[in-house]
Amino acid sequence: MKLIALLLIPVAACAAEGDAFFRECVEPLLKQRCYECHSHAGKIKGGLVLDSLSGWQAGGDSGPAMVAGAPEKSRLIEAVRYTNPDMEMPPKAKLPQSEIAVLEEWVKRGAPDPRDAVAEVKAVKKTGVDLEEGRKHWSYQPVRDAAPPAVHDQAWPLNEVDAFILAKQEAVGLQPGPEAGAHAWLRRVTFDLTGLPPTEAEIAEFVADRSPKAHERVVDRLLSSKAYGERWARHWLDLVGYAEQIGTEGKVFAEHAWRYRDYLVGSFHHDKPFDRFIREQLAGDLLPAASPQERRENLIATGFIVLGDVDINAIDKLKMEHDFVDSQVSKVGTAFLGMTLGCVRCHDHKFDAIGLQDYYALAGMFRSTQTTFKTRHGIWSNIQRVPLPELEEDREIARSHEQKLAGWRLEKQKLGAESKTLGDKADAAGKKRIDQLKAEITALELRIAHGEYFHPGKPQAIAVQDVAKPADMRLTIRGNPYALGDAMPRGLVRVAMWGPPPKIPAGQSGRLQLADWIADARNPLTARVAVNRVWQKLFGEGLVRSVDYFGTRGDRPSHPELLDHLAHRFMKEGWSQKKLIRTLALSRTYRLASGNGGLPSSTAAGNRRSLEADPENKLLTRMNRQRLDAESIRDAMLVASGRLAAPSGGPGLPLEFPENISGLPLTEKSNHPQFSLKKERESQAVERTLYLPVVRTGTQPGTARLRDVFDFPQPAQFTSKRSETTVPTQSLYLLNADLIRERGEDLAKTLFAIKEDDAARLARLWLRVLSRPVTAAEREDALAFLQASHAAGETQAWAELVRALFGTNEFLLRF
Repeated sequence: MKLIALLLIPVAACAAEGDAFFRECVEPLLKQRCYECHSHAGKIKGGLVLDSLSGWQAGGDSGPAMVAGAPEKSRLIEAVRYTNPDMEMPPKAKLPQSEIAVLEEWVKRGAPDPRDAVAEVKAVKKTGVDLEEGRKHWSYQPVRDAAPPAVHDQAWPLNEVDAFILAKQEAVGLQPGPEAGAHAWLRRVTFDLTGLPPTEAEIAEFVADRSPKAHERVVDRLLSSKAYGERWARHWLDLVGYAEQIGTEGKVFAEHAWRYRDYLVGSFHHDKPFDRFIREQLAGDLLPAASPQERRENLIATGFIVLGDVDINAIDKLKMEHDFVDSQVSKVGTAFLGMTLGCVRCHDHKFDAIGLQDYYALAGMFRSTQTTFKTRHGIWSNIQRVPLPELEEDREIARSHEQKLAGWRLEKQKLGAESKTLGDKADAAGKKRIDQLKAEITALELRIAHGEYFHPGKPQAIAVQDVAKPADMRLTIRGNPYALGDAMPRGLVRVAMWGPPPKIPAGQSGRLQLADWIADARNPLTARVAVNRVWQKLFGEGLVRSVDYFGTRGDRPSHPELLDHLAHRFMKEGWSQKKLIRTLALSRTYRLASGNGGLPSSTAAGNRRSLEADPENKLLTRMNRQRLDAESIRDAMLVASGRLAAPSGGPGLPLEFPENISGLPLTEKSNHPQFSLKKERESQAVERTLYLPVVRTGTQPGTARLRDVFDFPQPAQFTSKRSETTVPTQSLYLLNADLIRERGEDLAKTLFAIKEDDAARLARLWLRVLSRPVTAAEREDALAFLQASHAAGETQAWAELVRALFGTNEFLLRF
């Protein structure tokens, strides 16, 4: 940039007064030293311009540049003096003392500045957020209960959901497509509600049930199952960034994370009211409890706040803390409010009426919450763990563990005694036995070390509690924790408030007040966001397709009246997710078929018109196809082969997890042995995928590797809608993976254990894998394949056929 050559006059030689002092002494200095980075003609770094009166009065990201008459309180003087290493200007070299003295004198005189503020700042962008204008956006309007609209075809709707959907279609001259067949609907609803396929017995029962209540009986049965709780817990874990590992560096074991996962399963299974669900996760430690069991649940629920990606091994701990707070603010905004808050760490939201004040109002609450701790050696070790009220079941687990340890120690003692008896003078057979004993003793020592390190001890949970002295958080300039601005009072997001902010009692973080505000029926976002998430899981797309973002740049609802109707009903019916899902699953809209195959020509023609008029299916004239998620693919194979174990729960990581212990003292390291994770526990091979370990680095262990192939979300992120990719590695995995081969062999053996002919076995196979009867053409082709593959062995031929079905679109998709 071309520099302006000016003769800078020392303050002692500048005898001018008033405005002349500025024009002759100060302005030339600012032009040469500051305008390059702080003017409209140059750059506007830090949001600060010095080429106008209002520029320095308004200041930049950290506030006004000067306080007229008070050099000691002026940021500009602090910067040029180089007394604050985080705010030194100019950044390349300190000004000569004579020039600093000119600026000090100018401020001392009251900072006279004759420049025309209006003329020189007319191009300056308006700062701050316009709350009044922001509240006009649809998502900040109060939820209103809309009555179901009148429709021409009054016979079609089964409930009020259908009336809203049909009215939109009729308004543009469209009509809904045909309903899915009984087998397709049963497979769809069973996968959607439980993540599992229907069994042979369940298919037979539904197909034989000709009563008007058949669909209701299926939905009620599925909603009452624990499998429902497991399925919807996994949806929520995607939003949490859950893993049994802390951060993406160092492989630190989050040994109590499983308690939060099991808490979610129980919450969804027992239909915990969603407003209570919110309060427990944000402020469970601050809620009253009627029993030790309730206190445990309240504490475990706060794992929502801390179970995420935190680099506990980071060298810069202050940055780590601020990044952790940022992830917590972002998670709350995404999961409960449909807001993108992460960008507001550095600047006002570019599109929504959310300012820095709003971000740091929330951030102060989480900065006032204990989320990490130090070990007795003074190093940052882990995320916060809180002791839980001890129950009899905990004591029984501890006793059982002690008995195992005692047995292993006794066995080691016996083996050692036998080895000592044989002595060094043993013959060849004796020496061989001694070598065997050494190997057995080594294995026992490893097992004992495992048991001692992973001793259950007193029950704990990854949870939070308020710090001793909660306080407001200072704004960080452009997110830099070492460049601080003014403290921002803790509070709520103003654009979504309906009254004055609540008062935070002394000694509290404010999380309880935040939870109450989010869970309040007057909050315009919470119920809408929650209802929209449920809709997206059942129909493939949300009524608001940008499910995580209800802001001005997000999608508008395709059916705004229906969204509000469901949100209002959701709250009126006690925030019950089961009641909401029941309503949606029993609608005729949910019964619609997803394609045209085998339909009458007139119906197929109608579907073609719908495809042309509404290619994105926003009007829901048909069901959206969805690919099964990774967990459902693996679990469906286990169900089909008859190997799926009963629900378990408890720790997911096997003991052979490589622990991050290299930084511990040698005396402590001896009690923290490293082991390699080669495969999962034997029992985990047939457990639901939900209960398998989730790690943040590398591939998922054991048979859980299928998750990496089929778009399992990165645990460091908060994901509401998973990607659905189609890539060659998926086909290669289905062709070659041990998991597919083993499940294929299991199912083949199961079929052969039943004394039937091949035609009957094929009928069973199609029901187990595809949830429908085999067609005559398919039966003929399958029999021909089995005959051609007879040389490989009958069981092997059937296993190959099973694997072929596991690789079909019909198995991988939910129609």
